[in-house]
Amino acid sequence: MSAAPLLSVEDLHVEFSTHGGTVQAVRGVNFAVDAGRTLAIVGESGCGKSVSVQSVMGLIPIPPGRISAGSARLRGVEILGNNLIDGRDVRGAEIGMIFQDPMTSLNPTMTIGAQIAEPLRVHRGYGAGRAREEAIRLLDSCRIPEARKRAGQYPFEFSGGMLQRAMIAMAISCKPALLIADEPTTALDVTIQSQILDLMRELQGETGMAIILITHDLGVVARMADEVAVMYAGKIVEHGSVDDIFYRSAHPYTCGLRSAMPVNDRSRHAELKPIEGRPPDLFAPPPGCGYAPRCPHAMQLCGREHPPEFAIGPGRTRPDPAHYSRCWLHHELNRQRPPELHFRE
Repeated sequence: MSAAPLLSVEDLHVEFSTHGGTVQAVRGVNFAVDAGRTLAIVGESGCGKSVSVQSVMGLIPIPPGRISAGSARLRGVEILGNNLIDGRDVRGAEIGMIFQDPMTSLNPTMTIGAQIAEPLRVHRGYGAGRAREEAIRLLDSCRIPEARKRAGQYPFEFSGGMLQRAMIAMAISCKPALLIADEPTTALDVTIQSQILDLMRELQGETGMAIILITHDLGVVARMADEVAVMYAGKIVEHGSVDDIFYRSAHPYTCGLRSAMPVNDRSRHAELKPIEGRPPDLFAPPPGCGYAPRCPHAMQLCGREHPPEFAIGPGRTRPDPAHYSRCWLHHELNRQRPPELHFRE
């Protein structure tokens, strides 16, 4: 019998009340991640990636936000709406988070060292001197040169790459079991992106923490992830190992994302194919598959009923997840089999 996952999210629904109506931002999301593993959640802007993990962290504003249904368990303990596990804070102590834009996430009136030391004092009870020394050590471990000097500087004195490293140092300061990285390489140049990703992999190897990576960059996914959840219009439409998603794609949306990604291969001269159309209006989500209006293989059924999860294949190796896709093309009575999609073996 396999061990329970570190974090398990089931049937998560999140809504936002606005003057124009209620936005159903997340509509029944399920995912799980094990210790030492990396789950990437991918999809275009507005699909619900960040809202899903921010809900788990208790970071969505209530109101206007509302978690209308669902469950999130950390080591088997329910954490939705619960900030404590055995008297310890979940946010910061058990789950760390790297935000998308460190310049707006860090306090401009506090030194970098003081901001990294603060969670150590709050969650671990460190004194001021010990917390400062630990902050310097964390900056050094995140490859920031002259860490002692930099700890006394303010965010405006750091470059973008150094700010992201400082954010990582703060996120891992309390040795969390899970690190959530929300677009950790956005607005960084390619060289710095590579360094940040290498640092995250190295820290994961040292601590054994799980990582949930939120991104729209499939190149980052291929480099970092063990398994991938593809989101569209507030739902996960495909889930599997990173090899399943890239080499055995089973949902038309996943194929569309891959076709729109440039390939660094001189032997392949393929034209990039953007996904035509736009995502559905989540003020009034469609009764069927949200991708149907943009899907080249859509059938009448797709617009009427939302597809369930169809099993495409089991995990290739013991830690790999089973491969699922929410697409009516995988129904046993369907005879239409587009060659670009992978079907049950």
